[in-house]
This record gives sequence, structure tokens and C-alpha cells, in this order.
Amino acid sequence: MNGLPRLLPLLVIAALGLAACKDDKPASAKPDPANPHAVDETKPLESGDPAPDITFKLTDGKEVKLSSLAGKQVLVYFYPKDDTPGCTAQAQGLRDGWTDIQAAGLEVYGVSTQDAESHKAFIEKHKLPFPLVVDEDGAVAKAFRVPMRLSFAARQSFLIGKDGKIKQVWLEVDPKEHASTVIAAAKN
Repeated sequence: MNGLPRLLPLLVIAALGLAACKDDKPASAKPDPANPHAVDETKPLESGDPAPDITFKLTDGKEVKLSSLAGKQVLVYFYPKDDTPGCTAQAQGLRDGWTDIQAAGLEVYGVSTQDAESHKAFIEKHKLPFPLVVDEDGAVAKAFRVPMRLSFAARQSFLIGKDGKIKQVWLEVDPKEHASTVIAAAKN
């Protein structure tokens, strides 16, 4: 025990040195020089990228494969949690702009990690005219490269064009202005 107080500063320095040398990217995310077309899964999706071909599980148990919506514009928006102030304002904005959203030919899917019962209650309470996707395991968020904070998806949105490619990405979303921003982008 007498040597521990003298060794403690050395152990701290060694630990800091190891942390400074650590590469935060997982080995699978490092660029592969042999495959220059490999996808960097740590980089957010961008306009022009193909939309992930993932299957959405809806609150009623039905499933919708994103690729089956080809020929339509689709908004996939991620939000942290049902019935919280920002998420409610965002969903209500989309609900209130529903006529314009339909006129723009836009399909809407809200995604968060709550279960089907939570989503059903949120839909009913706020009379939402669009489906919510159950993403309890975060697989949909991962496919869209949306960061998770604790067990909640970050508030991000993706407008997918009729060609199945990402038309616009919002990595920062103002819940109150989201609907008007999306409608304007869908009309362009």
C-alpha cells in the first residue's frame, strides 16, 4: 500500500495516454482502402444518398417496406419521445399542415423508440393523420444513421424523393417550424 500513492500519478498519466491514442471509430467504420466505395456508417446521410431499404413496423402491426413507396415523396422524421412538448409541437404542426402535405404528394412516417401502445395513445390524443413507426430496438434510427441519446433518437428528418434518394436532410429541426419547412422542400 505504501507504493500506491506514488504510483497513482503514473497510472493516471498512462490512462490518459491510452485514451488520447484511442480511435473512437469502430473497426468496421474505418475506410477500407481496398474498397473505395465502402459506406462510412458514422457519417450522416446526405442529399443524393439512396434511402435505406428498411421495413417500418407500424402501431397496428402492419409493415411497410420503404422501397414499396417508390414514386412518392416520403418524409421520415425521428423524434425523441411521444407526448413531450417539442415532439407534440412537431407532430401537431404536421397534423395542422396536413392539407398542404397531401397536396405536395407527401407520405409521412414519424419514428421513435416508444412501443406501439405509447404511439397509439399519442396518435389518438393529438388526432395525428399519419402513422408512427415502432423502433424499440433503434434499427430504423441506425439505418438512417440517426444518433441515439440514451435510448432516444435525435430529432432529425429525411425527405426522400420519388426516385428513392434522399432529397433533403434536416440534422437540426425546429419542432414549431418543421411542417412549413418540409412542405416548402416537398414542393420544390
